[in-house]
Amino acid sequence: MDKMDGMTMNIEQANVEKLRKVFPEVFADGKVDFDKLQGLLGHYIADDKEKYSFSWKGKADSLRLAQKRSTGTLRPCKEESKNWDTTENLYIEGDNLEVLKLLQSSYLNSIKMIYIDPPYNTGNDFVYTDDFADGIAHYKEVTGQATKSNPETAGRYHTNWLNMMYPRLKLARNLLTDDGVIFISIDDNEQANLKKLCDEIFGEDNFVANLIWEKKYSPANDAQWFSDNHDFILVYAKNKNNWHPQLLPRSDAQNDRYTNRDNDPRGVWKPADMTVKTYSANYDYPITTPSGRIVYPAKGRCWNTSKENFEQLVKDNRIWFGENGDNIPAVKKFLTEVKNGVVPLTIWGYEDVGHNQEGRQELKKIFDDKGYFDGPKPVRLLSRILRVANLGQDSIILDFFSGSATTAHAVMQLNAEDGGHRKFICVQLPEKTDEQSEAYKAGYKTICEIGKERIRRAGEKIKEENKGKEGIDNLDIGFKVFKLDSSNLVKWDNTPTTDEEEVKKRIQQSLFYLVEGREDLDLVYEIMLKYGLSLTLPVEERKFDGVTAYIINHPDYKVLICLQPNITLSAVEEMDKETIGTYIFADRCFADANILSNTEEILKKKDKEMRLF
Repeated sequence: MDKMDGMTMNIEQANVEKLRKVFPEVFADGKVDFDKLQGLLGHYIADDKEKYSFSWKGKADSLRLAQKRSTGTLRPCKEESKNWDTTENLYIEGDNLEVLKLLQSSYLNSIKMIYIDPPYNTGNDFVYTDDFADGIAHYKEVTGQATKSNPETAGRYHTNWLNMMYPRLKLARNLLTDDGVIFISIDDNEQANLKKLCDEIFGEDNFVANLIWEKKYSPANDAQWFSDNHDFILVYAKNKNNWHPQLLPRSDAQNDRYTNRDNDPRGVWKPADMTVKTYSANYDYPITTPSGRIVYPAKGRCWNTSKENFEQLVKDNRIWFGENGDNIPAVKKFLTEVKNGVVPLTIWGYEDVGHNQEGRQELKKIFDDKGYFDGPKPVRLLSRILRVANLGQDSIILDFFSGSATTAHAVMQLNAEDGGHRKFICVQLPEKTDEQSEAYKAGYKTICEIGKERIRRAGEKIKEENKGKEGIDNLDIGFKVFKLDSSNLVKWDNTPTTDEEEVKKRIQQSLFYLVEGREDLDLVYEIMLKYGLSLTLPVEERKFDGVTAYIINHPDYKVLICLQPNITLSAVEEMDKETIGTYIFADRCFADANILSNTEEILKKKDKEMRLF
């Protein structure tokens, strides 16, 4: 019987075990012989110490920070949620570093697409500061403060930003499916560093594209040098061999180039060049046009097919010599034979995907013409990303710099358009809004409050705009709110003391396993996180011979969690009648070792798993 330790997934140990399975011979005394590993991989150690590397002060600490396990949890907040009992979407308030750690067990290799719009490090952006000792305590401390900027004069301008991004991207990669993809918005301040960072984390071979988004529709004439009219969107696949972008719909302008000048029964077509630059004497031959003129390829070029195949194409009416039969031959390309779409370009103009001003106007429409957020991305931009990402109908999309929640808005919009059931997970630090801002005066004290309200309003607006459309009533426009916090379990204070009253106080506190102000349901979700269950699974409260338990209804199996003290064997026997695969009990459920052993025996007879928390 396993006992859960209340910690998040040990990523470092999991990676070591993977390595041990593939290369058991590189382990000695529990440690890795890296020189031997290099040799097995075909990379032999050279004496030359000079080699290319991307490094900065604090990089090693950032890596350790990503691997450090969290003792935190995510507490459910039903009162701020929408459609709690039915929704499969999540909105999580908290430091995204700790949240990403907490999501490792439940969402490892499960996220099809990640989009993030992190701070661009312009000097005024807030840059998250992390604490190696205690991330949760540090988070609670900083959430009570105003956000801080990272000016270029600070001396650690790029270093601070890299130390923020490195551990978060390391953790994010773990969550992607094998055919997953990440899109990251950035500008010139950190684009070069972000590219190097992603090359290291995702691998140079998994770099897909550096997209250019035209974010402004008019020049800034007050610019000192050039008008900055674009941002970048870096695209990396988890495994480039497993992911390809989805083709975009063909435009009317592209299709209009196809006509049917000779009434070919195969439909519209357009003429295509029949020559190539790569010269081959076998493909350099004379062709006699229907008018009797003899033509050759241009100098240095040749035809793209053999003489024998060309004659077959002529017989099949696939060669066009012009209206008068006197032109250089061209191959007829039929629209019906063209791919059902076009490969995405790397330059995205605002006419196709919107600009910053459009993003602001969209938000103002939702909030009754109030501008509550600076620089939101337009929904059309996120819609294009979602389409290109080649998502399945049930894919999960993660945005852990959620901001105004444009990603959630775009996911709901796409689902309304094609009847999909894609789910979003938004993560946002509850940064305070400026006390002089319209948002603060309207009651939105944090960015999270703006984001949650946007999702509520946008969802209703989408349903209203699609009223009467088949399936629109089942559109998931809800979200479950969870908030980052310290563990729900009371920790024994082992600080040395000779004060008898203090000892009595500590013993008394230990009798109550929950932190003051917490509920059993808080701990149920903490167990789900640590056990690797999705936070959107239905949780059903049940009674068994008067004993309260919670059943998590996973599609493939059910999990029962019981936290009530002094459990009876008759209650266990009732639980055993259920079709449940795993039983999780709190230590305090068992008054003595005899009841514990009897419970194990009852469940063991039917090969049911039992774990303690």
